[in-house]
Amino acid sequence: MTSLLPTISHWINGTEWSGAPARVGEVYDPATGAITANVAFADAEVVDAAVAGAKKAYLSWRESSLTKRTQVLFAFRELLNAHREELAALVTAEHGKVLADSLGEVTRGLEVVEFACGIPQLLKGGFSEGVSTGVDVYSIRQPLGVVGVISPFNFPAMVPMWFFPIAIAAGNSVVIKPSEKDPSAANFIAQLWAKAGLPEGVFTVLHGDKVAVDGLLTHPDVKSISFVGSTPIARYVYETGTAHGKRVQALGGAKNHMLVLPDADLNLAADQAVNAGFGSAGERCMAISVVVAVEPVADQLVAGIAERMSRLRTGDGRRGCDMGPLVTRVHRDKVASYVAAGAKEGATLVVDGRGIEVDGADEGFWLGPTLFDHVTTDMSIYQEEIFGPVLSIVRVNSYDEGLALINDHPYGNGTAIFTNDGGAARRFQNEVEVGMVGINVPVPVPMAYYSFGGWKNSLFGDSHAHGLEGVNFFTRGKVVTSRWLDPSHGGLNLGFPTQT
Repeated sequence: MTSLLPTISHWINGTEWSGAPARVGEVYDPATGAITANVAFADAEVVDAAVAGAKKAYLSWRESSLTKRTQVLFAFRELLNAHREELAALVTAEHGKVLADSLGEVTRGLEVVEFACGIPQLLKGGFSEGVSTGVDVYSIRQPLGVVGVISPFNFPAMVPMWFFPIAIAAGNSVVIKPSEKDPSAANFIAQLWAKAGLPEGVFTVLHGDKVAVDGLLTHPDVKSISFVGSTPIARYVYETGTAHGKRVQALGGAKNHMLVLPDADLNLAADQAVNAGFGSAGERCMAISVVVAVEPVADQLVAGIAERMSRLRTGDGRRGCDMGPLVTRVHRDKVASYVAAGAKEGATLVVDGRGIEVDGADEGFWLGPTLFDHVTTDMSIYQEEIFGPVLSIVRVNSYDEGLALINDHPYGNGTAIFTNDGGAARRFQNEVEVGMVGINVPVPVPMAYYSFGGWKNSLFGDSHAHGLEGVNFFTRGKVVTSRWLDPSHGGLNLGFPTQT
């Protein structure tokens, strides 16, 4: 443990856990490289305590009325809106993304909270009167119990809010395991829930590493797991969680393509390629990492992207820069190794983000925007998710060649097409094998009342996040067949009941 630094502890039963952690991790300010705090790592005993508190809270929370739950949701929404700038500052301090991006993250998470405020309408069942003589049938949806949320470092506020507002509104209790790289946002959110009147134990924060993750995946009292992260870990979470009888929605990695047709507005396409490729230093599962340019526009498009990149200022996210650092030194070095690999494999390095001048401390985890041209599908920078500010240009000769390239990739998270041809756009949305599609929109993240999730190796499990799929994931359906007999009727009848 680094001495003289604060320790970020678990939030269990409505307060910070007071026990001394057996292990801790270090939390960094990516813009300075300095260690700013320690974070407690849960052991098996703490995992059990967290789940036990959440289970106890669930037993009473599930019995609370929809009116009561909605009142708490509305109060939380108001508090989150009032304190969004404070939460955004915490995200920037530990993740590194610029303040405007952090504030946008909080705002998109707030949309799911607002969606969850409509839970009375979302949980309405159906009713059929008189399906048989004197028999009515109706459906209801009920909560699962204790649900686990394992969230990634890149969106420490928004991604958890894809899940927990709906889960709580539906009557579940939530145990969230945030990334150990930027853990403070989760504790801040827990404090807002307490102020909103949420009973203690309904929202629990469990910090840690693989021990905490495995504890949630295998604990018999945790009924579901929601996860966002890299594909190898998503596959592990899905397989481990389902093997232990849990519902699992595990959102994995991505390699998002942007197909640019010759009739597209190339100025718009260049703007959006830069915005979508380098926002949040490329640490987005919805970032555009490959621009597929249909000839003869590639030269003009590459020149336009490179010119716009020259105007970007990389530095401390609190100084009004365009792009901040990467989240850790290890991750920065990994992304930089892809830059070296791309050059070695024969791609044309148009803009090299290594060693750039930055507006920040020399010890920060810096890597500037990087652009490769003439990338081919056998190169590692094309095949693998880099999760950093590296944009690749792949040149193709036709729409069909570009579509086949996208559909052949093992990831199917998000994609976009840039064109002024409505017929081509409509054909693309129907033919592309990707879960989320943008038409002249480079980052097609759905609104909260639609569901978020990809195809192929970008999703494990059948359920996407938020929207109606999210409501169904955090509830179980039950159908009741009811008959209230007139006192004059009765008697025995052992025959099979029929719908008469």
